[in-house]
Amino acid sequence: MAVPKRKTSRANTRHRRAQWKAQRPDLVPIEIAGRRTLVPRSLVRAYQRGLIPLPD
Repeated sequence: MAVPKRKTSRANTRHRRAQWKAQRPDLVPIEIAGRRTLVPRSLVRAYQRGLIPLPD
């Protein structure tokens, strides 16, 4: 495991953390039971198998 040689200042830590941005999930169109809807790409299989109900 990497061990830092010296302590990172509070300003540098906060500056680094401030650069992180959450991204919206990539939505893809799917059609189930005649309904066409946009769902996150990672959940397409779960929607197709019926594990997650379609959003209203």
